[in-house]
Amino acid sequence: MGTRPRLPMPEGGEGAVARSPLGHQPETLAAFERLYATLWSAGVVDPRVLELARLRNARSTDCGI
Repeated sequence: MGTRPRLPMPEGGEGAVARSPLGHQPETLAAFERLYATLWSAGVVDPRVLELARLRNARSTDCGI
């Protein structure tokens, strides 16, 4: 299997999601980013618990933090 992407990189956008296949659908990407921002910034979970969840997720997915 080759390492060359099958699709060209989407124009503009920042972050991994904008560079993913979702980046080829600007309207869907914008809706996803609004949802994601709401879930992570306007939630009812205590900020310390939220940070622990982020760290746990990063560790379980081996993201290299």
